[in-house]
Amino acid sequence: MSKPLLIGPFTQLLPMSGLPFKGALSDEQLVIIENGGILISDGKVMEVGVFEDLKSDAVDIHHIEGQHVCLPGFVDSHTHICFGGSRAKDYAFRNSGKTYLEIAKAGGGIWDTVTQTRKASQEDLTEGIVSRSKTHLENGTTTIEVKSGYGLSIDEELKMLRAIKQAEKKTQADLVATCLAAHMKPKDWNSDKNYLEEIASQLFPILKSEGLSNRIDAFIEESAFSTLEIAPYFKKAKAMGFDITVHADQFTTGGSEIAMHFGAISADHLEASTENEIQLLANSNVISTALPGASLGLGCAFTPARKLLDAGGALAIASDHNPGSAPMGHLLTQASILGTFEKLSNTEVLAGITFRASAALNLADRGTLEPNKLADFVVFPTDNYQEITYHQGQLKPNMVWKKGDKIYERN
Repeated sequence: MSKPLLIGPFTQLLPMSGLPFKGALSDEQLVIIENGGILISDGKVMEVGVFEDLKSDAVDIHHIEGQHVCLPGFVDSHTHICFGGSRAKDYAFRNSGKTYLEIAKAGGGIWDTVTQTRKASQEDLTEGIVSRSKTHLENGTTTIEVKSGYGLSIDEELKMLRAIKQAEKKTQADLVATCLAAHMKPKDWNSDKNYLEEIASQLFPILKSEGLSNRIDAFIEESAFSTLEIAPYFKKAKAMGFDITVHADQFTTGGSEIAMHFGAISADHLEASTENEIQLLANSNVISTALPGASLGLGCAFTPARKLLDAGGALAIASDHNPGSAPMGHLLTQASILGTFEKLSNTEVLAGITFRASAALNLADRGTLEPNKLADFVVFPTDNYQEITYHQGQLKPNMVWKKGDKIYERN
């Protein structure tokens, strides 16, 4: 066991502990420790509290000078940062009036990225992930989910997932890989059913044997897969012990219901969810994940976050960082903007990118700062936590700590 290290004092320390997992949250419920400190050992939190009160238990002390607010490291539970090429043309088309589906039917959209990703080498993909992960880390995100889904064949999906695994060795962020081989119907297959059967029978076992991913995702939508098509696929995944997550209700409904049927960890997007889906999700254990970056990129409605929370649901917020619909990739900016449009409290926004987001990845060891959790935290140069969302991502962290090590300091 390493010697206990005390870090602080922080003007305000927000451990994000003691808050309910589901439902609405008020700022009055937020625990704020003034002049707080974090006592850590072996990369984990031993105790949080008032800095002066923790001094007697510390062997070493890392003093933080000036006024700062400390939060748990952010968790981005839905990204597509493994890809090749750019879709700037799609962005221009959308802004000139073409719809997402029109662009896809004209050869743009996801298939354009599939083509460019297939041309990229595994090494190129790895370096792209590392570069984007660095930007996320510097903005306070210490855990990043990364999907495949731009390969759409066994070999190409493996190339992506191996790139993700290789990238994790080259970045200080934790990367959580998700297999999204059912992202869209591949144009070079005659039978969608046969494609899904081959992925399930041949790719799934390799994911297990190589330790590439324990998560299976699918896009359920008019331009992708129907609930009937995906049901046998998810059934196979569940039987093999994979966690399920779903791209659900982005343009039409149906995806959230299948997420609940298969006991998915999360249902992501939900922009098209109606009162029926909201009530079903709120009364289930499925985490609703809002992706405001996609709403901003596509110019469409936001996930009904306020209604989901008021109905008693659990809401995570993720960036959906991808080359097409959500190229910004700035989690805090997007979460802050969602808060403005959906009238979310600061506590609801911060919960959505910390402990509720970690639950969307089935990770119980992060998202709050309390004993035995990972010592992942982000430090902002302010004396008031409200400034963080107020500046909508423009107030940047000046320190990021991962497993008790300071991995980034802004000059």
